[in-house]
Amino acid sequence: MKDEEDNINPNLEDDNQSEDYSIDENQEEIDADEIIEVDSKSFEGQHFYENEENPEDTITKVTGMYKDWFLDYASYVILERAVPAIEDGFKPVQRRIMHSLKELDDGRYNKVANVVGHTMQYHPHGDASIGDAMVQIGQRELLIDCQGNWGNILTGDSAAASRYIEARLSKFALEVLYSPKITDWGMSYDGRRAEPNNLPVKFPLLLASGAEGIAVGLSTKVLPHNFNELIDASIKILKGKPFTIYPDFQTAGIADVSNYNDGLRGGRVRVRAKISQLDKQTLVITQIPFSTNTSTLIDSILKANEKGKIKIKKIEDNTAAEVEILIHLFPGVSPDKSIDALYAFTACETSVAPLGCVIEDNKPLFIGVSAMLKISTHRTVQLLKSELEIQLSELEEQWHFLSLERIFIENKIYRDIEDKTTRENVIKAVDDGLKPHIKHLKRAVTEEDILRLLDIRIMRISKFDSNKAQDKIESLEGDIEQVKHDLENLIDFAIAYFTRLKEKYGKGRERQTELRSFDTIEATKVVLRNTKLYVNKEEGFFGTGLKKDEYVADCSDIDDVIVFLRDGRLMISKVDDKKFVGKDIIHIAVFDKNDKRTIYNMIYRDGKNGSSFIKRFNVSGVTRDKAYNLTNGTAGSQVLYFSHNPNGEAEVITILLRQVGSIKKLKWDVDFADIAIKGRVSKGNTVSKYPIKKIELKEKGISTLRPRKVWFDDTVQRLNVDGRGELLGEFRPNDRLLIINQSGKLKTIIPELTTHFEQDMVVLEKWHPKKPVSAIYYDGEKERYYVKRFLVENENKEEIFITEHANSQLEIVSTDWRPVAEIIFAKVKGVQKENQTIDLEQFIAVKGIKAIGNQLTTDKLKQVNLLESLPYDEPVVPVAEELEVLVDEIIHTELDDDGQITLSLE
Repeated sequence: MKDEEDNINPNLEDDNQSEDYSIDENQEEIDADEIIEVDSKSFEGQHFYENEENPEDTITKVTGMYKDWFLDYASYVILERAVPAIEDGFKPVQRRIMHSLKELDDGRYNKVANVVGHTMQYHPHGDASIGDAMVQIGQRELLIDCQGNWGNILTGDSAAASRYIEARLSKFALEVLYSPKITDWGMSYDGRRAEPNNLPVKFPLLLASGAEGIAVGLSTKVLPHNFNELIDASIKILKGKPFTIYPDFQTAGIADVSNYNDGLRGGRVRVRAKISQLDKQTLVITQIPFSTNTSTLIDSILKANEKGKIKIKKIEDNTAAEVEILIHLFPGVSPDKSIDALYAFTACETSVAPLGCVIEDNKPLFIGVSAMLKISTHRTVQLLKSELEIQLSELEEQWHFLSLERIFIENKIYRDIEDKTTRENVIKAVDDGLKPHIKHLKRAVTEEDILRLLDIRIMRISKFDSNKAQDKIESLEGDIEQVKHDLENLIDFAIAYFTRLKEKYGKGRERQTELRSFDTIEATKVVLRNTKLYVNKEEGFFGTGLKKDEYVADCSDIDDVIVFLRDGRLMISKVDDKKFVGKDIIHIAVFDKNDKRTIYNMIYRDGKNGSSFIKRFNVSGVTRDKAYNLTNGTAGSQVLYFSHNPNGEAEVITILLRQVGSIKKLKWDVDFADIAIKGRVSKGNTVSKYPIKKIELKEKGISTLRPRKVWFDDTVQRLNVDGRGELLGEFRPNDRLLIINQSGKLKTIIPELTTHFEQDMVVLEKWHPKKPVSAIYYDGEKERYYVKRFLVENENKEEIFITEHANSQLEIVSTDWRPVAEIIFAKVKGVQKENQTIDLEQFIAVKGIKAIGNQLTTDKLKQVNLLESLPYDEPVVPVAEELEVLVDEIIHTELDDDGQITLSLE
């Protein structure tokens, strides 16, 4: 109680310390969640524990106070911390940094620590937030001219301490951010200094820099866009033309913006690293996705490797000014599948969700990037108009005073004040002297004008040159006319302004991020099969933990397994450590739900003593862990023969019957090629109504499926079998694709859907081994053009067919039988030779791929063009007739007198 006694007001009388604390029975009880707010004046002259009633007291529920406090805090965070303003694109801390840089600007670099300290006069939230925000602005390389180690957005390295790095405003910032005469000013948080409420930014800065912030109850994520594209779009807005803008990232990469949704909520941008194949065992990453750096990217790759999703040997990070991450693969690992796996399981592909939220009139506004750009463009026009109006006013004021000065001096009005003794008389004398000469002035002469005239020094009057004064006035009149013209043609003036910005600052700010549509990568297609699958067929178990049982295949933990049982049931199940599916397994394999070429051949008995049936089917569209009957479902049914065929092979089997009664034919052959391929639920064709003793394989079959049609979708740069893009042809298992690049590299590959293609690919077609390749190339070492024709000699090796000099380059290449080229000669000493047409088939015979070829000409060439090829009848290659999968075709089955099968297809 000692502390409480010390706090009692000593001026109070002792008698006042005695109080009656009894509670009036009629007094209304106050709820526990209510609090009394009392005016502080009511406590004057009272003990702190006195409880006298005041008619001005109000009761407020605590819950209501929490609501008010939350709204106040949320509004503060939204308006003062996290969300940028639509007017200038800045958050408050960014605006205050730019204002401080302008105040400190003298053309020289300032220590960042000094800028941070200066900014703290306006920003009450500490130096850390200011320093971090300033580094982020500097790393965008647009508004701040940086000196020193400002960190690296590619590697994630942080900037040096603020005392070691320096900054000054860039020329671009000085031109587009500041105009004090039209700036809206307010007071700083402590009321000591003026700061801009919004900077008069004459550029869509928010869209160029992007913004990200998390407030209370909402967030914002505006993605950065390309500098030049924003200017072009602004010009289109002013011209009334349609426009579209898409994100562009400093880290470059490849982006799929098909679902950008104008930057509104619900949109999504997929961004990928740029990965290419350096050689058969090395991949190189040269660009990284937005919001990642090389450190986080490598960490994600290592984690995927540890989990067995991908298989890599080593990673080297050689990133400095540009990204270079080398990924070394183990021998035998597919580079194409590894690239897809990197996209599927690591940060090499990220998904960014934009959310356009800005502050307008002190309220959050959800808005798309197109609307943001329109607002920014129209605001720029209004700012330019305000600047022109102020400039016009200043020019007219200069013209007005120069005109008065000339009248004042040329007419020697200053002599009229020699005998005047009072201020009023002096002013009146000058005013009277000016009146006869001011009819041409644009406004009335004020007392302030006269006082300025009276301030002119005698020396200036004595050196006054009437001609020079007239020249100045005429120059001002020209400037005034130009400004008036600009105001009358404000849109044209704004277009010229944007065009000038692009010409002045747009160089080196070309698009970094390549826009491309992405295909969907199925994880099961590219995941590394990092574990082994085992089966106990008799007991009916499979799993990765049954290491003492029969090995099935390599698999991954996300694969599905297809299982066939002796009783004719089928089941699809997820890979597990150990799982029971049913006794007497006859076939198990890793399942691909999109595989339409694997065909199952089967003969089964319907029930214990029923007829036997033959069928061919493909499995697709099944539910996991659900048993499907491949028989009629009769109890006692049994599979008598089963085979799986990855390419629809159809074998020939021999059927032997048991001797029952007077059966004449106990043995005959059946060719599965005569059986149509149907769905798994089909009953099949009757083999025999008598018991089968034995089924033997007589002859292995060939594929009965038609060649697979393969298309190339140029939009996503991938192969597909879904009919998207250009048809490359029909491919059998051993057919290959021919790929030729502009760099002079050539190779043939099996057409796998996971194949990646280089950007400089010029030829992609089905390869015909006997069809020659014709090329004209420039030899950089000999500085001559050569023609060559050759056949691809090594189908399993990538080769280069032009010389490897740095200046060597491929001019044209053709895979036609009889190509024709046109050569256009360069003009030499004013002489222009006529163009020449060359039949490449007649010009040179087919030689080896390593041959240099024949020299085309000794003259200098301007251009080489490929013309329409000459007609040629390609040799017809006979193709065996093959079957396709039938779904609805009906197959009629008839039995002869002995109950044997008679097959007929309609």
